[in-house]
Amino acid sequence: MISKGGSEALLQTLVDTARTASPDYGILLPLLRLLAKVGLRDKKFGQKALELEALDVTLILARKNLSHSLNLLHCLWALRVFASSVTTGAMLGINGAMELLFEVIPPYTRKRTRIIRAAAEVLAALLKSKSNSRRVVNRGYVASLLRLHQDWHSHDTANSYLPIRRALLLCLKHIATLQSGREAFLAAQGMEILFSSTQGFLEDRSLEPVTSVALQVLRQCYPKSPLPLVTASSAYAFPAPGHLPSEPPRVLAEARDFEDDGDEEEDRDSDSEDAKEEDDDLETDVNKLSAKPGLDRPEEELRQYEAMCLELSCSFEKDLEPTPGDDVHPDANHLHIPTAASLKQRRLDEDQSSRGREREAAPETSLLSKAKTGRSPVHPVSKNGPGTNPHPHAQPNGLGVDPSGKEVLDLETLLQEDAWDMGMTSCARTGASLPSSTPPGGTADGIHELLQTHPQHVPFHDPFVYLAKARGTKSVADFKTPAFPDLWGHCPSHSPEPLLERKRGIQRVKILEDIRRLLQPSDVIDKVVFSLDEPCQGTAPNCLWFSSKFESGNLRKAIQVREFEYDLLINTDINCTQYQQWFNFKVRGMRAATPYRFNIINYEKPNSQFNYGMQPTMYSVKEALLGRPTWKRTGYEICYYKNHYRESMAVTGGTPRKCYYTLTFSITFPHRGDVCYLAYHYPYTYTALMTQLHLDLLEKSVTPSPCTSGSRLLCRTLGGKCPLVDPSRPCPRRPSPAHLEQFRQRPYQVITARVHPGESNASWVMKGALEFLVSSDPGARLLRENFIFKIIPMLNPDGVVNGNYSCSIQGKHLNRVEWRICFAHTAPTITEAYKILYNKSLILRSSIVFCDFHGHSQKKNVFVYGCSIKETLWQAESAMGTPAVSEDVSYRTLPRILDQLAPAFTMSSCSFLVEKSRASTARVVVWREMGVARSYTMESSYCGCNQGPYQKDTEKATPEFKNSKGEKTNNLEGLQFGTRELEEMGAMFCLGLLLLELKSASCSRQLLARAASLLNAQDGALDQQLRR
Repeated sequence: MISKGGSEALLQTLVDTARTASPDYGILLPLLRLLAKVGLRDKKFGQKALELEALDVTLILARKNLSHSLNLLHCLWALRVFASSVTTGAMLGINGAMELLFEVIPPYTRKRTRIIRAAAEVLAALLKSKSNSRRVVNRGYVASLLRLHQDWHSHDTANSYLPIRRALLLCLKHIATLQSGREAFLAAQGMEILFSSTQGFLEDRSLEPVTSVALQVLRQCYPKSPLPLVTASSAYAFPAPGHLPSEPPRVLAEARDFEDDGDEEEDRDSDSEDAKEEDDDLETDVNKLSAKPGLDRPEEELRQYEAMCLELSCSFEKDLEPTPGDDVHPDANHLHIPTAASLKQRRLDEDQSSRGREREAAPETSLLSKAKTGRSPVHPVSKNGPGTNPHPHAQPNGLGVDPSGKEVLDLETLLQEDAWDMGMTSCARTGASLPSSTPPGGTADGIHELLQTHPQHVPFHDPFVYLAKARGTKSVADFKTPAFPDLWGHCPSHSPEPLLERKRGIQRVKILEDIRRLLQPSDVIDKVVFSLDEPCQGTAPNCLWFSSKFESGNLRKAIQVREFEYDLLINTDINCTQYQQWFNFKVRGMRAATPYRFNIINYEKPNSQFNYGMQPTMYSVKEALLGRPTWKRTGYEICYYKNHYRESMAVTGGTPRKCYYTLTFSITFPHRGDVCYLAYHYPYTYTALMTQLHLDLLEKSVTPSPCTSGSRLLCRTLGGKCPLVDPSRPCPRRPSPAHLEQFRQRPYQVITARVHPGESNASWVMKGALEFLVSSDPGARLLRENFIFKIIPMLNPDGVVNGNYSCSIQGKHLNRVEWRICFAHTAPTITEAYKILYNKSLILRSSIVFCDFHGHSQKKNVFVYGCSIKETLWQAESAMGTPAVSEDVSYRTLPRILDQLAPAFTMSSCSFLVEKSRASTARVVVWREMGVARSYTMESSYCGCNQGPYQKDTEKATPEFKNSKGEKTNNLEGLQFGTRELEEMGAMFCLGLLLLELKSASCSRQLLARAASLLNAQDGALDQQLRR
């Protein structure tokens, strides 16, 4: 009917009938009802009504029938449809529609409620027009609307007229989009009125329509202000060598320059976490999508690149024919610990020898036989795990007692004084050259005393080695003390922890508590208790003590809001004004069994997994000294929402202002006077990596070969060193040409991680991969003997040390730099990584896999991003079409294998689209410029799983976990990742590389035969996987 001109016919009939001397309401009433229905489907209905003068006619009819309820109601229904268009709504406002409606809407009454509801809804629709909202503000109607709302709210005790109350609140919401409207609302005590009317009704689901809109109005009208910081830039600055200092820090203006916000976000307690991907960013230029590998660099430069992969060009004659009696000396670039005290060396030797005996005694059970079965994977966990106390003389009060019964250490004193901090080590001094310092004497004796009283055993970790490595760790900040969790070590939890079940309405409760600060400030302390900008800030009584001056620490400021509530601000990346997400800080001086609320108020991302079951992590020093050294998920009443802080226009120069978001969580600490570390995710520092690499993990845990394998120096960064790891056998078995050629054709695997410093989960995945590759697992042995690995476990070590989230200490986003033109002094690790792959022996080679490990803050599970021309063009609905494009489809093979193999991996989350904004990322550059079809970014969620990966094993016992409802389950679905699950993912990734080669047509018969003999011994595990 609309397409045939039905709307125009009906509107013209309305006009003609209404303009007769005595209108026939027997015709007008059904006509108005029909118009109200048709108008909902006709997008141009308002414009048509305006052109045919139906607006004026309907308004005149409404004025004539103010005392005739039925006729007035029909007119209001028609006006409601007309007002749905902003243009016609503005015209109705000019013609006096709002004055008419205010006459119709009285204070609370039980009469004519259908008319009052319709009038309130028409008024709410009219106020979507900003010109109408300005008219209402200028004529003083804001106070009238508030009085109407207050009257209906106070008298409607049975909640019978919720639609009327909601419509009045919608009027206020639309007015609040204007600054003048917000000012009028505040002047009329609107915040106090809505705050008092909303409290006490948050748990009532029947009041949801009213409560939701009221809260949106309160959030819109909360006065906007800049962050309580001195500058928008980082508290630290690093002047790059040979460069002039950058522009001075941008000072945050105090002026109230905040203009209209537009529509405020909806307040939804359970927003969908699955955001639809936009297609506008997809690359549709086939020339940019096509891989164009080629060696267009000078020959001299290419020879330098070959030095990164000597195994592809070296003859190995000297290595394969060692002179009898000569010792094999490691490469000059290999990383070794400096000479330590005899006490430390003796402890280290004992630990290494015991670890070697444990490794020899371990049965050769392949991880392959446990893939996706739900059985616990093999992990090098200490017998004295987190659930046991390895010290038989430890007392419940934390006092160490020697066999004679004499106390040897006071735990309370230890925690109060941070005994491990007393000159233990100075990781760095401030300055552009980042010099390291030498710790004072007595460190080894102090640590030895602590370890004797509270012994610990964490696999592949030694406190003395950590301290020795910490001497060489350099930072921009004045880090004088190591973090206790790094020094002491971490043992993973025995089972994953469930996703936190979110309490209904908790976000609204927290927002109202924030609003209460403004309206009822009597209990607000508002005292700065920690600040990097004011380093001389003293420790106040009756408050927590904060610190972030340790490796990977990030906390810029702490403000005590109330006795047990703190606002926290995290530091931006060094030499940046953005990238606030990673936090890691120490807190002490707490009371036991007392809820503390922490609000991190300067987040930037519009959503977070903290809204969907994710919890922060905590490490308790007292728990560690009692035999449970574990980072654990913690916190409750967790939510993430937009707050009232905005970036000042004085900072942005008039460009759109940045909104900030609050992460709030509450913690009840287990011990009084404890020292606890709180972090966004399980931290993994640069010094921890160097400690792991030193502890013979990669050099002595594998049977030594004539060619030295292990870790060596990739390059030096501004702050230290970046290691390169090769756990494989880097030379052929024999010097014959056949063996040499077979060696050079080995599958070539390049794995990198931690280009984003805040993605510590990527390091835990990398740790699992490294430990698996050097283990006695038969699959790991096959990988070492038949593959060539180049592993860069930390591409951005400087950023990791200094607590950055995304960038290097020069403020460079290393995953967005141009690989071909980046310079050694700005991005040395990227330059050297490029050299490894840009090799004439590797270009167009089919057996290459490149994978960059990352962490993902918006999604769950583990998945990969790859590159496909056809899938990108198809998704973008490109006119080019996909039939004319050919490509290697092997890019999907490895993800499919991992989907069958790894419990945490899900194929459904994988994407192989190439976006314009990702053109300079590692996976796209390696795919396009080196011709590597299997080039990936593997993303691990900070949160956990929402798809069940473990298949129930009915024949053998499987570990049982509890989900968020307390029900026993064998699935990871609904569970948060721990370090054990992340390490397992790294091991499964390596196993996936082996299966990828075994499934390929180019796999040698010798490798297939050896794999069958080693792996099929366990229940035909290999055959089972190859058949999938």
